[in-house]
Amino acid sequence: MTIRAQTALTLTLKVERFAYRQPFRISGHVFTETPVLVAEIGNGRHTGRGEGAGVYYLGDDIDHMLAEAERARPAIETGITREGLQSLMPAGGARNAIDCALWDLEAKTTGRPAWQAAGLGPPRVLKTTLTLGADTPDAMAKAAMELDPYAPVKVKLTGDLHDDVARLQKIRAARPRAWIGVDANQGYRRDTLERLQPMLVDCDIAMLEQPLPRGEEAGLDGLKRRLPFVADESAVTLADVPSLAGRFDVVNIKLDKCGGLTAALAIAEEARRLGLGVMVGNMMGTSLSMAPSFLLGQLCDIVDLDGPTFLAKDRDPGVIYHLGTIACPPSIWG
Repeated sequence: MTIRAQTALTLTLKVERFAYRQPFRISGHVFTETPVLVAEIGNGRHTGRGEGAGVYYLGDDIDHMLAEAERARPAIETGITREGLQSLMPAGGARNAIDCALWDLEAKTTGRPAWQAAGLGPPRVLKTTLTLGADTPDAMAKAAMELDPYAPVKVKLTGDLHDDVARLQKIRAARPRAWIGVDANQGYRRDTLERLQPMLVDCDIAMLEQPLPRGEEAGLDGLKRRLPFVADESAVTLADVPSLAGRFDVVNIKLDKCGGLTAALAIAEEARRLGLGVMVGNMMGTSLSMAPSFLLGQLCDIVDLDGPTFLAKDRDPGVIYHLGTIACPPSIWG
């Protein structure tokens, strides 16, 4: 159940920038900071907060998020529910920030935590992957040894078959017993993917995320998947999910992609109905982004909520990483 919107709400938008400890490289991109849009929605007594980092590969940057939020401001401040927000704004970082602020406002106004409003049980600590940005094979092997030894490892690939295989061989030698998944970030094509798969099996890789570019999903038709394939860039909103069955095994849900926790919960339900596994990921961001994603993670098979580990400084209070897990104090959000 959702509380009805008040006769008037106030929307405050802030842009904040969080520098990385070191540059982070994936296929086709190098990142040095995460700019986020923080939405604060007040009803005169309480204020809810939410954060959006946007979706870089869809042009959903800070300027775009601000423009979307300002366009929706009159309707939001007149009074809106989370359900009404879904048709008011398109999916993306701005709706994510505002949707999560409404969840937080509801929790503070009613005294009922967000996990209860979402129909979940009390949140439990979750095992989360830690990610290795793309680098030289030796540098990545060294970085793998420096990660929490209890954490699953997610490895960013670049699409260069020879270098990627060398990276994985070095990392597997450094972490022989670790759960390792790889993320191609759209870097492969059908022919190179067919050559990559046996190498992944040889390195005991647990999953392959987004091997082909978004829009080229038909290239997976007829391909024998020798390990679970995860849809990321191919799975933005609920409308994308039906076309994934038979091409992918798992859907990676990110609140910035789909536009908030409300939409994310609907995607998780639909993915399960279609027999797909569910993963929660992130577009980086601070602990304020991880907190609502942590609730979604309670429903997921794979959790990848390591965004704050890349930051030179996170928010305080922040999520807690310990022995390969993530915990989220309720004081952060919801």
